[in-house]
Amino acid sequence: MRSDTQHFKCTIDGPVARIALNRPERKNPLTFDSYAELRDWFRDLHYDDSVHAVVFLPNGGNFSSGGDVHDIIGPLTQMSMKELLAFTRMTGDLVKAMIGCGKPIIAAVDGVCAGAGAIIAMASDLRIATPDAKVAFLFNRVGLAGCDMGACAMLPRIIGQGRANELLYLGRSMSAEEGHAWGFFNRLAEPAELEAAAMEMAERICAGPTFANAMTKTMLAQEWSMSLEQAIEAEAQAQAICMQGNDFRRAYEAFAAKKKSVFEGD
Repeated sequence: MRSDTQHFKCTIDGPVARIALNRPERKNPLTFDSYAELRDWFRDLHYDDSVHAVVFLPNGGNFSSGGDVHDIIGPLTQMSMKELLAFTRMTGDLVKAMIGCGKPIIAAVDGVCAGAGAIIAMASDLRIATPDAKVAFLFNRVGLAGCDMGACAMLPRIIGQGRANELLYLGRSMSAEEGHAWGFFNRLAEPAELEAAAMEMAERICAGPTFANAMTKTMLAQEWSMSLEQAIEAEAQAQAICMQGNDFRRAYEAFAAKKKSVFEGD
């Protein structure tokens, strides 16, 4: 997996990739280039068996302020409808690539997490925040609808329809305490402990059955549009596939021998 990225930081430590936007002096806004490179990186990740989890980190005390006002917002006001649609489809493709990458993503949120930055956190599988983190889906504050990059589909599933309505209609910030109470954040951690907490979670995931974890991520995404009967059948097929894997056999043999399971991802 590439770590020589140009528009965001990337470090790969064994099975864990750590990434972060890299414009801390401006609270890590996204640009056309960083959107596209992140999209392509997550697409490529789907085919890489060496990375088993991703930690998306803050940089300089902030996660991301969203689309850059000067580099993105200004140019968008001058574009044609065809150009605008190409852009909005590209940003949505980043979310689809994150969902489809086959690897659990942990967002470690500190400081500002707004606009597209909030979407990236939302599209991650697990979220940890500092008490100072503030998440804002502020699209309506710049004259746009709250239905950006899948927010109207995904956010209500995480925090509930009424709470999502409030954030998307008002564009107000959600505090870390609210986010934790509402289920957006899995846990809170002090700033000095945030990265270590996210890495500890990633390492626990990597120590598990990584093929089965990828199957879990796939089914969590695919079952959104299934009836209950379809979901039960799809899970029966997915589980039967996992039962053919060596990790299932290893777990049984370890249990029988009263030892701890050691998974190898096959």
